[in-house]
Amino acid sequence: MPTYLVSVTDGLLSDDAKANIAREITRAHSQATGAQTFFAQVMFSAISRGAHFMGGKRIDTNQIFVHGHIRAGRTPEQKARLLADIVESLHRISKLEKRFLWVYLSELPPANMIEYGQVLPQPGTEQQWLDGLPEADRAYLLGLAGKPD
Repeated sequence: MPTYLVSVTDGLLSDDAKANIAREITRAHSQATGAQTFFAQVMFSAISRGAHFMGGKRIDTNQIFVHGHIRAGRTPEQKARLLADIVESLHRISKLEKRFLWVYLSELPPANMIEYGQVLPQPGTEQQWLDGLPEADRAYLLGLAGKPD
């Protein structure tokens, strides 16, 4: 499951903006990779004012930093599309200038990840993985796919 950790200057985003960003990151991930939407999780954390430094100096600007942990095996084109889509979505929703938006992707081998008691599948084999899950786990995941925030 890709996990996107979104660190945001405290008070910058409303709950609605966070929900919109989570939806957009999920959509961007699914469109770029072909993975079902229920695979993506997005978590927000606040950066207290005065707790962010660059070059050893405290910065006072509003910033959004997204660190996406994704399964290895995506093409360079898929990753470029994903990065660009996330930045455009952040820009549109937050109204921040792009120089204050940061998006990093870190790739993990699927064999190094376990979710729902199962090692994660190689990209492109998600449906077979889903079909092999116990019924309760499969029903839970499929329920997430159709559930609005």
